[in-house]
Amino acid sequence: MSRMRLWLLVCHLLFVACHDITNGKDVTESSSSEEFFRGAQNQRMTTQIEPYLNDGNQQNIVRNLRSIRKVLAGDKVNETVYVKLKHFLAVLYTAKSVFSGLHIQASDSEVNTDEPVHNAKLFVELPGSLNPGSEKVLFWSIVLNATNWTVSGIQAPGDLYENRLVGLSVGVKNMTRLQHPVKITMNLTTSMNKTLKPRCVFLNYSKMAFDSDGCDTMWSCGRTNVTCVCDHLTYFGVLMITADLSTPDLTALTYISQIGSGVSLLCLFITVLLFINNRKIRADVSMRVHMNLVVALILLNVHFLAGEPVAALHSAGLCLYIALAIHYSLLATFCWMALEGFHLYLLLVRVFNIYFRKYMLKLCLVGWGVPVIIVSLVILLRRDAYGPLALDAANSTMICYITDHTVKMVSTVGVFCLVFAFNLVIFGLTVRSVLSLHYKKEYGPGNSGRAKQNIAMLVGVTVLLGITWGVIFFSFGELSTAGLYLFCIFNSIQGLFLFLWFLMSLQKTSNSRPPTSIETRSS
Repeated sequence: MSRMRLWLLVCHLLFVACHDITNGKDVTESSSSEEFFRGAQNQRMTTQIEPYLNDGNQQNIVRNLRSIRKVLAGDKVNETVYVKLKHFLAVLYTAKSVFSGLHIQASDSEVNTDEPVHNAKLFVELPGSLNPGSEKVLFWSIVLNATNWTVSGIQAPGDLYENRLVGLSVGVKNMTRLQHPVKITMNLTTSMNKTLKPRCVFLNYSKMAFDSDGCDTMWSCGRTNVTCVCDHLTYFGVLMITADLSTPDLTALTYISQIGSGVSLLCLFITVLLFINNRKIRADVSMRVHMNLVVALILLNVHFLAGEPVAALHSAGLCLYIALAIHYSLLATFCWMALEGFHLYLLLVRVFNIYFRKYMLKLCLVGWGVPVIIVSLVILLRRDAYGPLALDAANSTMICYITDHTVKMVSTVGVFCLVFAFNLVIFGLTVRSVLSLHYKKEYGPGNSGRAKQNIAMLVGVTVLLGITWGVIFFSFGELSTAGLYLFCIFNSIQGLFLFLWFLMSLQKTSNSRPPTSIETRSS
């Protein structure tokens, strides 16, 4: 009987051992199967994502980002999966129990949710209130190729830092107005200066622009990282934008512009009255060219001074009119500066055979007609390009002007650069003409008065050609604030300079025969 019991005990032990081994084998096979499935799923996602990353067509950027999100959200593995590709990292996180928040670290080549990452430059903190339920929490970081967002149809008032976008979502849901915000911290390896600062933005599909609504930028000068605190999930990035002026500088520049424009406006009106009341000066073709520039500046100063008060009224129709008028008068000013240069070229350089039939009529068609064409094109192509524009980050100072960055750069900055380059050449030719014609023949003992007249003439030509507007090119880099002060001072009182120039010309021609055609050299 004892032998029988011993035999039964041995059989039972063998049965248990075999059952454990079998169970262990089943577990191992199940685990291997799961690992194999996850690896196959990862390979499938990699295969589907790579074409979107290698697509060089910039106009497909938005579509590609949405497609990548769909690929990630379509994963079926109920485990946390990491995807690592060149310039692309992703985490597909599945909460195993109650979601209490998630911390993600990433470098250029590694991403993790549990352990620190070596040389991490991206830190993401998702709050527990996100409550994804059975949905996956998706994170991905993508470094795009050198991207011209304008070509892609996306408005970007700055450069996207490292061309990096960070995507966050819960499945394919649109998560907005979160109870607790998400935090994205990005290390800044690029040295900051006084002219640049980071701004947290997201890709707004409805506006086709980088927007900062719902995102706060936590950064101060000297800090080596920036933290974006946002109340929604989408595609985030950091734009490097021009740093705002300090409040005292902005206030001072505003007062300088307003006071200078007021003084210029008064001087310009007096100039027009003197021109009307002097028959002799009205016959001077050059003076008629000058008067068109004066009228353009009057229009510019009147509407510029009205820009801020009208913006404060919150009247869309009135603000649209002021914005259109400022744009038109600014373009007219640029055009008449260019025509001043053309007229000066005929007088001082070409000299002979410079008679044109209906000369003033043709100049007026160009000076007043070209701005009409440009403004009309803007209205046809971008009807919402005009409106209230914030002059500072706090939106405390508003003016009615062009709100579209691309339109502003092309239709104002681009036009000014062309005019400035042309008039700079004319100014150089004028200086050479003055030196070659007068220095050797007329400069000598007793000719200091003539030298002063020529110097005064060159100063006047500088004002007429708008050379002082070129100070704006010094408003970048370390001289940004000083350049803006000089720009505001010189150009806000341009009307005063023109008034003084007019008085000098009036005195010069008071005892001479009035010229009646462009063939006669005049003031």
